[in-house]
Amino acid sequence: MAEAAPKTGWSRSGMISGREGKPCDWRRWMSDNVAYALWVYTSLQIFMTVAVLKGPGGSILPYLGLALLVGAVLPGFSALEKRWERLSCDEAANPALEPAFRRDRRLIWTLAIGLPFVLTLLLKVLDALI
Repeated sequence: MAEAAPKTGWSRSGMISGREGKPCDWRRWMSDNVAYALWVYTSLQIFMTVAVLKGPGGSILPYLGLALLVGAVLPGFSALEKRWERLSCDEAANPALEPAFRRDRRLIWTLAIGLPFVLTLLLKVLDALI
């Protein structure tokens, strides 16, 4: 009789299991979240900048918003990801790190979704004042 494939998904402890039944590697999951969040942030920031550029006025401030992507957001996300990359193999599979992982994941996604709107609003206010 053929052996059934191991299940993947959340276990009782909340740990994510891989196809081989091995515990999740928090480093890989954080790296994936950072990569997707940067994609979302970049897309939203470009969309918001294009919307501002189509509006009245010919300010250079929207371009400043795009420059902030490279100057502040990428290094910030990279620093957060590096905290997880420094974990040893044993630490990376520790289920006790799940609350820290969830906290950092919430922070990443809040920044990725919220920053483009906040930054665009800030730049519009600055543009109105100048």
